[in-house]
Amino acid sequence: MPLDDPRSSYLDFSPLGARQVVAGFDGGDISSDGGGLLLRKVEQLTSIIGQFAACFVDHRAPKLIEHPLEHLVAQRVYALALGYEDLNDHDDLRHDPLLATLVGKLDPTGQSRSRKRDKGKALAGKSTLNRLELTPVGADSDARYKKIACRTHDVEDLFTDLFLQAHPTPPGRIVLDLDATDDPIHGRQLGRFFHGYYKNYCYLPLYIFCGDHLLCARLRPSDIDASAGSLKQVKRIVERLRRTWPGVPIVIRADSGFCREPIMSWCEANDVDYVLGLAQNKRLLRLIAGDLAEAKQRFDATKEPARIFSDLSYKTLDTWSRQRRVVAKAEHLEKGPNPRFVVTSLDPKGHPAQPLYEVDYCGRGEMENRIKEQQLHLFADRTSAATMRANQIRLYLSSIAYVLLESLRRLGLAGTEMAEAQCQTIRLKLLKIGALVQVTVRRVWVRLASSCPSAGVFRQAFADLDRLRPLRLRC
Repeated sequence: MPLDDPRSSYLDFSPLGARQVVAGFDGGDISSDGGGLLLRKVEQLTSIIGQFAACFVDHRAPKLIEHPLEHLVAQRVYALALGYEDLNDHDDLRHDPLLATLVGKLDPTGQSRSRKRDKGKALAGKSTLNRLELTPVGADSDARYKKIACRTHDVEDLFTDLFLQAHPTPPGRIVLDLDATDDPIHGRQLGRFFHGYYKNYCYLPLYIFCGDHLLCARLRPSDIDASAGSLKQVKRIVERLRRTWPGVPIVIRADSGFCREPIMSWCEANDVDYVLGLAQNKRLLRLIAGDLAEAKQRFDATKEPARIFSDLSYKTLDTWSRQRRVVAKAEHLEKGPNPRFVVTSLDPKGHPAQPLYEVDYCGRGEMENRIKEQQLHLFADRTSAATMRANQIRLYLSSIAYVLLESLRRLGLAGTEMAEAQCQTIRLKLLKIGALVQVTVRRVWVRLASSCPSAGVFRQAFADLDRLRPLRLRC
């Protein structure tokens, strides 16, 4: 092929029968994130990103900026939801007219940028976006570079407000699931400690969920008890919930890492129930020795797992202030005895031992799936900044991306085959759709792939979202 032939830039691949297979980078503005338009639709209904942006204070001079605070926050959150975990990704994404459309740029092609070197780059690069997380606490208009300060207390309250906004009527009961998990780190970040249980250097973030709704994502060092600081977060959330829904019963649910006297005594004093795992000890095992022996006999006879549930009244020797109800499971499996204990304030008449353990307590396993979505799919573990504050803000950004995707699942995908899909599945099947983007004077044309296998679900989600009215922000 002659060098002056326009086809010389094409790449020749193995032929398909008699047909040549050639490729070239001349398709125009093509995006792999065409389904992101659904996220923009959800944002217009809920203002999740807008409310999050209001938790920041922008000390920059308005006349000297091209990227408003709201656009910077939206760019970062949408990118996380679409699978772009690093700030470095944004030096390439700033050319993307589709992401610019999601963010709200009136000129999604970037041709109106004031500086010549920025022409064609509608969005901000990494050096501008990092101000969201690197601005120190005391920054003001006199700071040299970093002038966008995050009010972290406002962000913490925002998650509870978003939960309230998602429920036009009060739920029958609120179950707050608490859990801690490891966030491995590989540098010299502040707050870095080795954790003996997880056997690595990590943070130990605290999560609080109610069903699929995230109410707290608090980054913590790992040289602490799993329950450290959790009571403060529970008090804050419960106070906010009761201010709006004073009569709704609230239950705290967690594993044995949160079975602490301050938490239980506070719940008892404030009309909050709890269902908490209780670590086994010799005294507890003696109390169910007969049940364990009977469970073994049943297993030996049938070779099937045997379980016997019982109610105990129990008090530790020196750490508990009173006797409490403990539900015991005497279980024998093929690998041997497997006793488990749960301490609870729930009444045995309304909550018998077996359903309390198998339904009320074991239901907390769903929360672990939500944490995996955060950690694995929305990059909550991308905590490589030098300071705890910067990494906390990164965790907030990831958490808002989760809330946005959860809102799409709840508002747009109910009744579809993806009604219970995880964030990663939603991203791969519904958001990662190839699209040709054409910007004209009157329209932004987003021509989605004709062969998209999830086109039917996409259309249904759009129709369901389109029928809704923007939520009234009561909080």
